[in-house]
Amino acid sequence: MDRTLHPFPQHLERNALRLLCSNLIKPVTRVELSGLLDPDLFDDPLHRTVLEEISALGPVAPPILRHMLPARVTNRGFPDFDLTAFLGDDSANEEQMEDLFRSVLEMIEFRYRDNDSDSPISED
Repeated sequence: MDRTLHPFPQHLERNALRLLCSNLIKPVTRVELSGLLDPDLFDDPLHRTVLEEISALGPVAPPILRHMLPARVTNRGFPDFDLTAFLGDDSANEEQMEDLFRSVLEMIEFRYRDNDSDSPISED
């Protein structure tokens, strides 16, 4: 996929990653959502690396993910990676969670937009 063709601002990428690191979704949900996202949609190399590492960790509990992720991202060439600074505020209210989910869904929909038959999202 040609990354120059998508319109995603960095806050959308970061919101998607923030949701995937959240304590408010189950590990299996994280695995499913990260599997639907295409790392090539992430323009920022750090964001792409974080997604790849989240996917590689699989269905681990959020505290374990948050513990392991910084070292894994650092080992991938980002020595100054700070998960707390990267994710921002750890708590999210209902409206913020909707925004985080919307970011992920927008990126998933974009990935499958040209391949409607391959889309995991049904249009009811």
